[in-house]
Amino acid sequence: MSVPNIRDCGPEGCSIDWLSSQRQQVPSEVMEFTKFATDEGWGDGLPLVPPTELRVREFLAEGGRYPDEVIAELPPIGAECTVEKIAVNAVMAGAPGKSLPLIIAAVEAMMDSSFDLGGLNATTCPASPAIFVNGPVRNTLQIPYQHGCFGGVATPALAIGRALRLIMRNVAGQLVGETSQATFGSPARIAGILVGEWEERSPWAPLAERRGVAGSAVTVYDAMSTLNIFDNTAQNGQEFLEVIGKSLAEPGANSFSPTVPFGGIAVAINPIWAEIIGSDLPNVEDVQELIWRHASLPIEYFWPKLRAKIEESGRLKADGRVYLVKSPQDVLVMVCGGTGGLHAYGMHGWGLCRSPVTRQVIG
Repeated sequence: MSVPNIRDCGPEGCSIDWLSSQRQQVPSEVMEFTKFATDEGWGDGLPLVPPTELRVREFLAEGGRYPDEVIAELPPIGAECTVEKIAVNAVMAGAPGKSLPLIIAAVEAMMDSSFDLGGLNATTCPASPAIFVNGPVRNTLQIPYQHGCFGGVATPALAIGRALRLIMRNVAGQLVGETSQATFGSPARIAGILVGEWEERSPWAPLAERRGVAGSAVTVYDAMSTLNIFDNTAQNGQEFLEVIGKSLAEPGANSFSPTVPFGGIAVAINPIWAEIIGSDLPNVEDVQELIWRHASLPIEYFWPKLRAKIEESGRLKADGRVYLVKSPQDVLVMVCGGTGGLHAYGMHGWGLCRSPVTRQVIG
């Protein structure tokens, strides 16, 4: 799969210089271009902005990076991901030029050896990188972290997340049914998951800072799905965390499988719950510990033929329980969301990425 470099545009359309050195004339009108791009295999089914030379040049100028700079070689096809290719896909997605540093930081994080992007792109699971944003860049790019932050609020974050997904499609070569064997897929494989943390309402230090990166930063996590968790009967922080942990203990979650070597849980807690939990547990490590403890099932819950495999893998603990993830450190906790109800949001991990990766956003 090749990605175009846009060179010349005129009244009849835009001339595209492909990596194979072919040049093609494409429509400059949005819907005509969208059909052309979709037919060529580098659309995602939604309308695309024609990446004219002027638009790409303006995006690069605003982003402040050289177009021929190679950021990474992306799996599964191992293609070079240059700044220009990022710009082309970002323009098609409708992302603003000032989002380039964040997109680059996210791509670099995905290419860390701890993050198996190749496997994530190819898996049968509906896994997708989730991008959690900290620091001033949240407000600069209008990354949502309050009401409707995971979807429904209209901000440029949707286009930025979509740009990352187009990069996965057009540069990395993630093609459903060929290089990607996704059984069901996910809406996150179109628009991505890009959400900020409401640091100002958190009783704990920001997620990225707790992971060693202060200021503007992204944390990339291998999210399988999203799960809303609601309760209006718990009276204190310990009870809220029990509800969260037990809700995450789904026997079909990847991380319960003895064939999955790693695994994580990401939990977004709304500010109302966070305030109550934080007053009882001011140390976030204690929050992680309680969620971890409750995100477990007794060995008897599993089929007999599966119990033996679980025991062989060392997953059965002395208390007779199987824990969704290996340690409390594998539980990511962040604060975001609206204030209209007592909700948390859970995201099971894919289970083959060794750990999430945090990177500074430079620029």
